[in-house]
Amino acid sequence: MNRKYKIVIFGATGFTGELCAKFMSERYSDIPIAIAGRSLEKLEKIKESHNLPFPVVVADAFDANAIEKMCKDTEVVLSTAGPYHKYGSGLLEACVKNGCHYVDITGESFWIKDMIEKHHEAAQNKGLRIINACGFDSAPSDLGSFYAVNQVVGEVKSIQCFQAWKGEASGGTMETMFSSMDAKLARGGLGKFSLNPKNSLSENQKKNTNDKIKINKIPHLGGWTGPFVMALPNTRVVRRSAALSRFTGKYYGDDFVYSEGAYYSKKSAARKVTFMTVALGLIILSPFRKLLRGFFRKPGEGPSQKAMDSGFFKSRFLVETQEGFRAFSMSSSGDPGYKMTSRMACESALCLAVENPADLPGGEGFGGLLTPSIGLGNVPVSYTHLRAHETRGNLVCRLLLEK
Repeated sequence: MNRKYKIVIFGATGFTGELCAKFMSERYSDIPIAIAGRSLEKLEKIKESHNLPFPVVVADAFDANAIEKMCKDTEVVLSTAGPYHKYGSGLLEACVKNGCHYVDITGESFWIKDMIEKHHEAAQNKGLRIINACGFDSAPSDLGSFYAVNQVVGEVKSIQCFQAWKGEASGGTMETMFSSMDAKLARGGLGKFSLNPKNSLSENQKKNTNDKIKINKIPHLGGWTGPFVMALPNTRVVRRSAALSRFTGKYYGDDFVYSEGAYYSKKSAARKVTFMTVALGLIILSPFRKLLRGFFRKPGEGPSQKAMDSGFFKSRFLVETQEGFRAFSMSSSGDPGYKMTSRMACESALCLAVENPADLPGGEGFGGLLTPSIGLGNVPVSYTHLRAHETRGNLVCRLLLEK
């Protein structure tokens, strides 16, 4: 594939899109990249404020001609323009139609299900990698599970993931959460196995998969667990990866079971945050949610740089095999939802844009609507443009151990 741009960052005028553009400029300015959005004025303003070396592409999500031209000009689209059920369907379709790869940062599993049903087969036939959930939803959960599975011998019975984090929500995230309540859901879009391929479940998986996480002490690891606000999209993505892993590498196993909760060092913290999570859920479900929406950040608004720098996440994985339990963890400093999400998304796009396709999971010609681990997996980092002092390693390290 030889096109005008290697990567187009679509939604560059949004909060996370701007972070992506800034990160790419600081690290990978030698790669042909463009920034795209619907407002020329806003794109030029961002370009000037960060001294970006990238050309500007004006394309509205609802302008089919502009979107198609953009897709024809690039090898990879990195989309940060959400909510995706509002602004993403036409773009993803255009990527498949015009033969370019795609990554995004959505956590809207009901929308992903809809896109799988409509475009997986076409993307598969064309060898296009359409990869959703390449941000904090759900790269740490998915790539961390992938890493853990590949560190143990034999089939894996279960993985329990426990997430600790510090961060704030942007206006875009809040808009997605509120607007999703009014979206037309794909049938079964929120089911436990909503993203799994047909006929990919065993009776053991159906029987033992439970998403109801209560406040409990965590065996083998210590600490306490409770509901995790992003567990719904993350669990669906990991379960899809487990089903698709038979085609790309080490198979997770017919009876693999995955669950996810939060991690707290004290029971009091588990109770406090669980109460806050339930309260937010009630607000979003409330018939007065449109009035209450005004009390939260608006789209385009986000945490301060200081808040993003002081954030972190740590993902702990408790893996059960026939031989017992093993624990793994992955972590990074920086706000997970924005600072780290922007970096995860950029590195994911770079893997598709600059790596040898033969080194990607499934090899050259493999495609479909994939997950981060199935689409990118344990890709060796061999970018010739990396500065000599930067740590080299596999994609898991690049995405999850970035400081």
